[in-house]
Amino acid sequence: MIELRNVSKTVLSGNAPLTIVQPLDLTVSSGQYVSIVGPSGSGKSTLLGLIAGLDAPTTGEIVIDGVEISGLDEDALARLRGRKIGIVFQFFHLVPSLTAFENVLVPLEIAGAARARDRAAALLSEVGLEGRAGHYPAQLSGGEQQRIAIARALANEPPILLADEPTGNLDSANGRHIVELLRRVNRSRGTTIVLVTHDDELASGTDVTLRMRDGRTERVAPPVVEGVA
Repeated sequence: MIELRNVSKTVLSGNAPLTIVQPLDLTVSSGQYVSIVGPSGSGKSTLLGLIAGLDAPTTGEIVIDGVEISGLDEDALARLRGRKIGIVFQFFHLVPSLTAFENVLVPLEIAGAARARDRAAALLSEVGLEGRAGHYPAQLSGGEQQRIAIARALANEPPILLADEPTGNLDSANGRHIVELLRRVNRSRGTTIVLVTHDDELASGTDVTLRMRDGRTERVAPPVVEGVA
């Protein structure tokens, strides 16, 4: 489902090169729930951005559901993300002028989905917020906003869901609820999930953990992920 081959990322820091992600190989199988754990600055969010096609690798190849994405232009990448990848961010990124229902509805309407309104309502029900459909983001708690963001990310039924510190702005109780929701999505839909977090406790509920420090993989839990330290 996800394969990285000798992928690295180097940027310029002043006049000197800085390697954020050291060369690594990574394989995530279909239907797996994988966490990438590490402190701030370890390279884990950069790695997730590479998988999402939001950033280009300095070396190597990235294959998403059989498609090698490294050479795709921006339009092709956007189409691939629309079909295959849902993304959940730490800061929710909901549209403040739209209700919870409308935030979930937008990607369905853009995609021209049949029965878009029914599907948006079903997604709100799936995340337990059917009673908050008419509320605007400012009227929702942080945990509720993140659940709306997850529903929106699932709108076009992507086979892959990427979550970048989805509990980073939440208290511990709401954080646990979000991780439990992601686990339910993984089990009920068979969605492949890659979760980035700095919290070992949250990562403990995933199938496999890849630990990163200074752009390197320190520990790999087989068999789903294979890394090169």
